[in-house]
Amino acid sequence: MTKLSVNINKIATLRNARGHNNPDLVQVALDAERFGAQGITVHPRPDERHIRYNDVFALKDQVTTEFNIEGYPDKRYMEIIRLAKPAQATLVPDPPEAITSNTGWDTIQHKEMLKDLISELHSYGVRTSIFINPESKYFEPAKETGTDRVELYTEPYASTYHKDKVKAVAPYLEVAALARELGLGLNAGHDLDLHNLKFLKEQIPYLDEVSIGHALICDALYYGLENTIQMYRRQLEE
Repeated sequence: MTKLSVNINKIATLRNARGHNNPDLVQVALDAERFGAQGITVHPRPDERHIRYNDVFALKDQVTTEFNIEGYPDKRYMEIIRLAKPAQATLVPDPPEAITSNTGWDTIQHKEMLKDLISELHSYGVRTSIFINPESKYFEPAKETGTDRVELYTEPYASTYHKDKVKAVAPYLEVAALARELGLGLNAGHDLDLHNLKFLKEQIPYLDEVSIGHALICDALYYGLENTIQMYRRQLEE
């Protein structure tokens, strides 16, 4: 079964716009779990433009599904993971000023660095995943870092899905098979939505987890959060 992890960054963005606690981030996370989310994802950036440092620690004692913390693995991020001990740490290569994650790791160039970071994360008892582009050359080096999983960067798939979905998914089929052959767990995320999620799941039925935030929260404005989470779950189960 492919689990749905709901990224709640955009809830924090909305809260921060007024400087108070509406919406209540922890309550939204608990409600998302009650509505069917099988994980909660956050990405605490250094400028705290959405998730704040304190949010992570408010959530860690409340989230009862899988808590996934994404981020660039600088000293601050590693300290957050050491203290919060989430179920999963997802390492992304984007710099602090990036609007959103926009590429995967060059696991050839950064293999030794990632190996050291992942060893440290494992010492905290945390499962690791690294954000990766759908290019086969990066997968054997990824395995050599010691990571438990890789997360497929799916923006290229999403951006071409409506033009030719078979062509769009083709690179992902190749690397997903390679990941499985190497014994790497497989996550996916970025720009997945109600239009393109089901096809990806059908083509790669052994996906462990998808992490979805922006599209899901946008859909919730129209359909409501409970209904929206159930709609996304159905895309993964049908």
